[in-house]
Parts: sequence; structure tokens; C-alpha cells
Amino acid sequence: MSSPTRNVDDFLIREIVLTHDPGDQQQLDPDLLLNLVEAIFSRMTENPIDFDQDTLFDYDLSASKEPVCRTIYKVSNEMLACCVGGEDLHRSTLQILEMLGPFRWDAKMVVALASFVRSYGVFWLVLQLQSENALSLLLAVVRRIPSTVTFMRPRFKALNLLVGTILRLTRLLISYESWSTMHEMVDNQDREITRSSDRAVVAAWGLYSLGNKLSCFCIDLGECIHRCQQQIERRLYEKLLCVFKEKGDDNQKALRAFFSWQDEFPFKDSSSKKIGILELKSKIVLLLITKPDLLPLDKAYFLVQQTTGAEDCVVLWIPVSSTNGWSSAAKTSFEFFSSRVPWLSVRRPWSLHPAVVSFFRQEWGFGDDPVLVVLNEDGLVSNTNAMDVVWIWGARAFPFTSEREKELWEQANWTVGLLVGGISPLLSQWIEQGRNLCIYGSDNIDWIRNFSKKIKKIRALGFDLEAVYVGCKNPGENVRNIMHTIDQEDLSSSITFSSVDFFWFRLETLKISIGQQGQAGRCDEIEARVGELLDSGSKDGWGVIGKGWSKDVVMLEQGVLEQGLEALQMWRGNETVTGLAGALRAALEGPGDGRGCRHDEVVEYEEGLAEKTKICGQCRVPMEKFVVYKCEA
Repeated sequence: MSSPTRNVDDFLIREIVLTHDPGDQQQLDPDLLLNLVEAIFSRMTENPIDFDQDTLFDYDLSASKEPVCRTIYKVSNEMLACCVGGEDLHRSTLQILEMLGPFRWDAKMVVALASFVRSYGVFWLVLQLQSENALSLLLAVVRRIPSTVTFMRPRFKALNLLVGTILRLTRLLISYESWSTMHEMVDNQDREITRSSDRAVVAAWGLYSLGNKLSCFCIDLGECIHRCQQQIERRLYEKLLCVFKEKGDDNQKALRAFFSWQDEFPFKDSSSKKIGILELKSKIVLLLITKPDLLPLDKAYFLVQQTTGAEDCVVLWIPVSSTNGWSSAAKTSFEFFSSRVPWLSVRRPWSLHPAVVSFFRQEWGFGDDPVLVVLNEDGLVSNTNAMDVVWIWGARAFPFTSEREKELWEQANWTVGLLVGGISPLLSQWIEQGRNLCIYGSDNIDWIRNFSKKIKKIRALGFDLEAVYVGCKNPGENVRNIMHTIDQEDLSSSITFSSVDFFWFRLETLKISIGQQGQAGRCDEIEARVGELLDSGSKDGWGVIGKGWSKDVVMLEQGVLEQGLEALQMWRGNETVTGLAGALRAALEGPGDGRGCRHDEVVEYEEGLAEKTKICGQCRVPMEKFVVYKCEA
């Protein structure tokens, strides 16, 4: 036979459950409201906590059928009425529970605590200010607050300890309720134990006598919830592994496995508008996983530029903290960046489940560096890290699959366009126009002045050539000063200082990407030339001359570059046939070994042949024309 105490407890629980009416659940984020309650309560104790003032108001207390602030007001008044005396405590408790009926169980706890600290906080505020503020003194008289409460300190200490325990218990309940969609992953036995957390709702109202009991219950419940969390984490991880092995009809199953346990609108855009998972259906989703501070600002905007123009493609930013928690600074950084990039962001990244974060780290290799995982329309991963292919090729790499990246490298050639693609709008325009460009670098302003004179002399002879300064590897203040001098003295064109950094970053990315693709033989020339440029980054002077996407490129270091520009003057006019790079190469190589070239070629006659110039395939010198008659009789 069950004990009378157990029967009473069971009866109370049933009576409380009957007040629960979740049919029209109030929209409330209990975690954010609890942050506010904890901040208020900490100011009334000897252990104040730090809090982010901006995030405390990151929710709407009026976003429900009945504003939450009104419910807090009503519950607070009911609590005060109980303190005056003459009220049936049991009846008042049930009446309060009726007011809290539409809320989830964890939200009931938080609203009740908010109602308590509303009155308790005013009490302490008046108590502390009455000695120095006339209005507070008058309010203390009306509220019957004594001028000193020294004799009550033991009671306040006990009450504060009890409220602190309730706060910890509430935090546990919020944690458990936040996994409500995953409770089926927990063993039945542990799940039944945690369901007895309804008893804590009853205990919360007996603030005067249940301190020890509640504290012990808090410890037991914490251990049980920890076991539940371990089971959910293990089984959710297994579920994620299965999801990405099976082809689905769309990407919804994969996205829900990551995010839907929070709510149906786990994302936001730059205007903080809530975005649902359904809005990403039938789209290629680029999962940008980074630290909370995203990337350096210039690289972040470069990434925006490189992903712009890819249709049916969405970038979803998922910031992940490198520690177990999110600091106020990390949250502030996230809010700053998420409101400034034209991507979607996870709305509350600090609520990502640990199993999801572990999956990012172990399966997709996320660490200190950002990764860009491509999720195709069917919910399958088509590239575990498309960051390099986006940096290098931009929207041309759409749909950013590993196969597309391999295809681009198979088509790639050593060109000026490959070197500077995307780092500067002006350079991109000149590349598409097919302009002759000389990309040059040096940390010696005297050499740059001398080099600029030769370039201007070549242009004066009628050569179409634009020189662009791209600085040095690891650019510093010296490069910034050089760029200023180049602009002031009109020595040549130059890109922005941030674009200089992008140029060398692009070279590093090219080198890494070629190595990862394993394009042995096919990209040997590109890899060798990129390596030479990276090694030349700190030398006195170097230059690369080419035209758009043409494979005819000349790369020269300081002395040879100047010699070639001088020799180029003798080839004026022939660059229309050979190209400027070809004319420069021919000027440097000269007519073979000095004994003269005896190479000849016979070509069939065609209209206008006499006006064309034929370049020797061996010595690269314009060939002399002869007429040959052949009889076919």
C-alpha cells in the first residue's frame, strides 16, 4: 500500500497537470527571459554576474495572444497577495498555475521566477535607496519596509540560496525541454525519471520549506539529464551519419537533422527576419562554418563578391565557438557580421547541439580555418570544402562540386587572368577586354620609378600596355607608402592595399588547390610559375606580361625585364601578329644561335595573304615572303 504522503503528492501533481493547457502555447524564449531574471537576481546578492545588456532585450515580451509582461504582472500581484496573509496558499498556487496554463513547463518556471524577482527587486531597490532618496523613503513607508533589515539577514540568505537553487533547476529544465524533439532517442527508464520534473513545478511554490529537498532533487535531476544528453548526442551523431549516406528527394531531411530541433525558423537574414527550413528547398546550400568572428572584414566581403551571381544557391553561415560556451564578445561579433553580409545565418548558433558541432569537426574537418560544405538539392554533400574553389573561380565554379573543381583545373592555363581574377573590379574589366597587362612588384621605389619610365616609353611607341603594381608578399607599411607614391607621381596603375593582400592570398590558394587536386603533369607549369612568384615576393623587382586569358605569358625578373623592354622597341608593329608577350619573348631570344635561321614554310595561297605577316616557328622573327609556282601537269 502506498504511503499517505505519496498519495498526496500524486494528487497534487495530477491537479497541477490539469491546469496545463498547451493548446495555444505562448511564444516565449525561456532561455533569454531566464538570462534577464538571473541578471536582476544577481544584483540583489553579493555575487553579481556580468551580462550583455544588448542581448537581454533580444526578445519580444508581447509576442503572444496575451503579452507575457501582463502575465508576469498578474502572477506577481497574486504572489504579493499571498504574502499579506489571509489567502489560501493552495488556492492561490492553482490560480497562478491557471494563469501559466498556455506555457510550456520550463516557461512556467521562468515566468514565475520573473514575477517573483519583479517584486523582490523593487523591495531591494527601495530598501537600498531610502537613505538617500526622498521618494524611496516614502515608498518604503507605504510598503512597510523597515529602515534596516539586519535582523532579517539570515532569512534573506536562506531565501537567496533557495532562489539560486531554483534558478539552477530551471536552467536544467530548459535544457531538457529544448531537446523535446529528440526525447525518443533517450532510454525509457531515464525518460520516465526526467518526466518527474513536474514535481519541481509543485516544489517551486513552497519557497519557505523545501530548500533542502529541492537542492537534492536538483542534483539527481542534473545527473539524469546529463545521461539523457549523452544518449541524445550519441544517437543524433549516428542519425547524422545515416542522413548523409542516403539520397533524398530534397535537402529538407538533412537540414532538419541539423537545425529543426530548435524551431521551424532557425535561420535569419541580414535584416533579422526569421527564415524557415522550407525556404531552402530545391536550392544548393553552401554551409559556411567558421568561428564567431567570421573572417577578417576584407576577406569576408571578398567571399561575398565571389559567391554573388550563383543562382539557386544560398550561403548559410554557421558560426561555431571554439569553447564550450559563447561569451558576450562572441555574441556581439556574430550580431555585427550577421547583419552586414547578404547571407543567411543560424539565428541562435550558441544553441547548436553538441552532436552537430562534433559532426562538423570530425566528419567535415572544421578546426581553426573556415570550411564551405556544399549541400546539393538532394541533401547530399557534393564538396566537403569548396572554400578554395570559391576563392579562385567565384561563380564560375557553380555548382561548386568536387567534379566541377576538377573540371576547371583541367581547363586551366597559365594566364594573367588566372593570376588576378576577381581581386579587383578594374583588373577584371581589363582581363575581359583583352588588354595587355604587366603585373609587377617590388619594395624598391627607385626601381619602380625607373621601371615606370620604360613602360611609358613603350606606350609612347604605340604599344598597348597597362602596368599594375601588386606590391610584395606580406605587405606592410612600406608597400602602403609605395602605393601612395605611385598614385602621387602617376607612375602606373595600382590596386587597393587590401587587393594587394588578396593577390598574394590568391597565389597561396592556387598553390594549395593544385596540390590537393593531384593534377600532376597537367598543372605543372602553373604550379611552377606560382611558386616562382611566391619566392619572388620579396625581391627587388619582377613582372608578368600577358593578355587576358591568353596562354602566351612572359614572366621576367628585374634585370631581364628591363632588357626585354628596351629590346621591344625594335619590334614595334609586330606585336599585332605575335602578341605583345610573343614580341617581348622574340626580342629577348633573338634570331636563334647567331648563325642565322634557315627555316622555311610553304603555305597555300589565300586572299589577302600578301598583306599578312608570318612569324617563324623557330626563331620567332617575321619571315620574308617569296612566291613559289608549282605546275600540276
